[in-house]
Amino acid sequence: MNLTPAVSAAEPTTPAVRAGYALFILTLINLVNYLDRYIVAAALPSIQADLNINNTQSGMLGTVFIIVLMLASPLGGYLGDRVPRKMLVAGGVLMWSLATGASGLAASFVALLVARAFIGIGEAGYGAVAPSMISDLYPRSMRTRMLAFFYIAIPVGAAAGYGLGGFLSKTYSWHVAFFAGGAPGLILAIMAFFMPEPQRGAMDGPDAQTKMPFSVGLSGLAGNKAFWATTAGYTLMTFSVGGLAFWMPSYMVKTRGMTESEAGFLFGAVTAVAGLLGTVSGGWLGDKLDRKREGGGLGMSGLGLLLAAPCMFIAVNLESQVATFAVIGVAQFLIFLNSGPINAAIVNCVQPAFRAFAMGLNVLCIHLLGDAISPTLIGKIADVASLTTAIEVNAVPVLLGGVALIIGAKLFREAVPQQR
Repeated sequence: MNLTPAVSAAEPTTPAVRAGYALFILTLINLVNYLDRYIVAAALPSIQADLNINNTQSGMLGTVFIIVLMLASPLGGYLGDRVPRKMLVAGGVLMWSLATGASGLAASFVALLVARAFIGIGEAGYGAVAPSMISDLYPRSMRTRMLAFFYIAIPVGAAAGYGLGGFLSKTYSWHVAFFAGGAPGLILAIMAFFMPEPQRGAMDGPDAQTKMPFSVGLSGLAGNKAFWATTAGYTLMTFSVGGLAFWMPSYMVKTRGMTESEAGFLFGAVTAVAGLLGTVSGGWLGDKLDRKREGGGLGMSGLGLLLAAPCMFIAVNLESQVATFAVIGVAQFLIFLNSGPINAAIVNCVQPAFRAFAMGLNVLCIHLLGDAISPTLIGKIADVASLTTAIEVNAVPVLLGGVALIIGAKLFREAVPQQR
C-alpha cells in the first residue's frame, strides 16, 4: 500500500483563519526553546568551575537533555495525532520553562542533570506537534517558507542563549542566567491556549482528512524510503551541529583566550546573523526549487552540507579569531539552509494523519544517533586529544549528511507526484 500523500487538485491555496497568530506564537516558543537549550553552553565554564566537573561530565548536561527529549518525542507525536495540539504545546512550554528556572537552583551536578532532564520532557510535548500544526495551517505551496519562518527561531534563540548566558554568568552568576531564561515561557504558555486548532490534513485536500489506524500508519512509514533517507541526513547533521554548538564557546575561551562574555556574544551574534540569513534563504529557495522539481529544496540542503563540511574543518585551523568566526559563519549559513526544506520534506512525504508521530520518530532518530551522544563524545575526544581535534573530526558527519540528503531528494521525487 502506498501511503505517501499525492498532490490533490482540491488542495486549498490560502492559509487558514488566524494562521498568522498561531505561527507567531509557535515561533516565539521555538525561540525560547533554543534560548533555554544554549544558556548552559555559554555558562559552562562558570558551571565547571563552581561545581568542579570535567569535560565529559559537562557533555552529559547536553546528552541527558537530548536523551529524555528523544525518548519522549514519539509519545508526544502519538498524542499529537489524537488530542488538541495546542494543549500539548502549552503544557510543554510551561514544564520546560519551570525546569529552566529550577536549573538555577541547582547546587550540585546531579541536581542540574535532573533539571535538564525535565526540560527534555517539556520540549518533547512541543517539538513533534508544532510542524504538523503549521502544515495544517498553510497550503503546500507556502509550507517551506512558513516552516522556515518557524525555524528562524533556532539561530536567534541559540544566539540569545549564548549572549544571555555569557553576559549574565559573568555579570551576576550562571544561576541568574537560568532564572532569566525560564521567565518568558510562562507567558507564552498562556498565549498558546488561544491558538486555533486546525483540522488534520486541512491543507492537503479532502482525501487527506481521514483518520488512520496507528498500525497502518506505522507500516507505511516503515517502507517510506524518502522519509528515512531524509532522517538519516538530518541525523548526521544534528550530530555535528549539536556538538559544535555545545563546545564552540568553550573552545574560544580555552583555546583562543577569550572571556565567557566575549565568546558567548560573538558566537551568538555569528549564529544569529548566519542562521537568520540561511534560514530565510533556504525557505525562499526551497519553495522556488520545489515548484520547479519535486525534492529540489532537499537537494539544495544536501549541497549546502557538502560545502559546509570543509568550512568547519578550516575554521579551527585559522590563527585569526576574525577569520575563524567568518568561516564558521559561512558554515552555519550553509547548514541553516536546511531548516525549512528538510522539515517540509518530512511533512510532505508522510500522510497528514500520521505527521505528528512521524515528526516525533524523526526527533527520536536525529537525537538518538545525533546530538544525544555528540557533546559527550566530543568532550571525550577533547580529554584524550584536544578540543581542536574534536571539532575537526566533527566535520565528517556533515559531509556524510549532505550525501544522504541528495539521495533523499531523488527518492522524494520518485515518491511524490509533480505538483502542477
